[in-house]
Formats: sequence, structure tokens, C-alpha cells
Amino acid sequence: MKKIGFLSFGHWSQARGSHVASASDALLQSIDLAVAAEELGADGAYFRVHHFAQQLASPFPLLAAIGARTSRIEIGTGVIDMRYENPLYMAEDAGAADLIAGGRLQLGISRGSPEQVIEGYKYFGYDPGEERTDADMARQHAGVFLKVIEGEGFAQPNPRPMFPNPPGPLRIEPHSPGLRDRIWWGAGTRATAEWTARQGLNLMSSTLLTEDTGVPFHQLQAEQIQRFRDEWKAQGFEREPRVSVSRSIFPLVTDDDHRFFGRRGADSDDQVGVIDGSTARFGRSYAAEPDELIEQLREDEAIAAADTLLLTVPNQLGVDYNAQVLANIIEHVAPALGWR
Repeated sequence: MKKIGFLSFGHWSQARGSHVASASDALLQSIDLAVAAEELGADGAYFRVHHFAQQLASPFPLLAAIGARTSRIEIGTGVIDMRYENPLYMAEDAGAADLIAGGRLQLGISRGSPEQVIEGYKYFGYDPGEERTDADMARQHAGVFLKVIEGEGFAQPNPRPMFPNPPGPLRIEPHSPGLRDRIWWGAGTRATAEWTARQGLNLMSSTLLTEDTGVPFHQLQAEQIQRFRDEWKAQGFEREPRVSVSRSIFPLVTDDDHRFFGRRGADSDDQVGVIDGSTARFGRSYAAEPDELIEQLREDEAIAAADTLLLTVPNQLGVDYNAQVLANIIEHVAPALGWR
């Protein structure tokens, strides 16, 4: 069995063919797609976070709204860029959204990806300074966030408060028990995956890795996952960690499927490029008739190693189309691969 969810960037534009013309469309359709995914039997609704872009940005109002409209599906992010976050305020937002959802939040956090503006986090009031990098700052913000969501008191109370206080130092409220075990780190390298395990975080790995050893993407990602699990075991943690990978997968069932994604079937190779001055390897997309698709996916070692698969969706094609893509995977692909 494997958990299957979708991952949406939440794009909007007024381009020809887009069903998502505004930020309002992107938000409301994200809620509708999560509801549809739950009805189809999918396991997760995850959303990217990008600032200064016509994409989803502030995730917690959306996550809370989905939590109020659903009852079973996991709700998450992939990923929140911690360079931009006030960790204590984020802890309040996360606690509230998780309580509304009944403990179903699965928050992916990380250093984030290249953004639309230069050093955008500085506009949010954060500057790593001369002695630290922006990645250092992201990890420092994450460390504070992870500490305060554990629920221990740390703030000295006012001796003459407006309302009565419990004894001792005060904690961030609202507190949601168990949220700490449902935080994931988006890792782009094998070394970062090992660091993730040492922090006691779940591993989230996307369709790109910011390193390249010359082996196919899925094999490099499978090695990343194994290194994560080996380090987790070495740390002696009691709970089982979770691992997710994301993929673009499109069963070609209808004429629209062939029209939109038929050409991707010919693009069966990984891509190598440069991100932030470093070599990166991008995983392939999958688009084929269901029987052929099943055979292709059998060879993907990283999907086999992960317990959770996040399917990237073309959200601008609308809720109905994306719900049908999820249904095709759940109905035509997942059973044959033992995912259902």
C-alpha cells in the first residue's frame, strides 16, 4: 500500500485555456480539488508555496479551509520556504490549522527554491547577515519552529496579566499535540537527507535533486532515501519515518489526455541543468497508455522506496480535469502496482 496525493503549484493566469484566472479562482478551486480527491479515495492534498508570484503563497488559510471541508485526507505543503517565516507566528497558524483539520496536517518545510525576486526574504524583514547564508537562516527559523510546536513553556508570564495564566512559563497557543511528528523537510541532496534524519523529520523529495552523479534520477533519489533511512536508524528514533516523492504522471485515457500530454511520452529521459550555480538533475515525466505506464513505473526505484507519492497536477486545467487524472491513476494504475 502506498499513500497517493496531489501536489499543486496553484498557478493562475488569464492565458488562453486557463480555468484559473485569479487568485480567488486558485484558492477556491484548490479547496474543491481537495474535496474531490478525498471522495475519489486519494490520501493527500499538498500545495507549493511561492512568494511574489501568481501562485499559492500563504498556506494556512487554505489548509484550514480544506480541513473544515474534509474529514479524512491529509493536508500539507511542499514546501514552506523557512527563509520567509516568523517561526512563532507560524507555530500559531500551524497549530490552529491542525486543530481545525483534526490532526491531519503534514507540513513540508525547507530552505525553499529560487524565487521571483532577489533576496525576497529581506522584504519580509529577514536578513541572514554577513556570517550566515540564507540556508543557515532557514534552518535556524525551522529549529525555533520545531522547538515551540513541541508544546513546552518558554515565555516568562506577566505577573499582572489580563487573564489568569497557568503556572510556569507559557507556550505558543493553540498547541496541537503530535504536530511535531508530521513535519517534513524538502531535501535536494543526499547529505541534506541525512541531516533531515538527524532532526527527526520526515523526508520530502521532489522531481529535482541539486546534485548529479551521472546515474538516472530515480536511482539517485532511491540512494537519497536509503541514506535517510540508514541515518534515522542510527539515531535510534522509535517511530517509523515517512518518505514522499513527487512525480508528473498522466495516464493517456481520453482524447484530452492525449492532446494535453501525449507529447510528454516521448520525453522519457532525465534532464540536467543548473540551479543557483550548481548542477541539478530533473526527473522525467510519465505519460502513456495505462498498460505501458504501469511497466514504466515498475522501474522507478524511488517510487518503490517511498511510502507516499505526490502527483503534480496542472491546476490551470481545472478541477474536473485534474480529478479525472487522479481517478485514472487510482483506478487504472495503482492496483496493478500494489499501491492499492
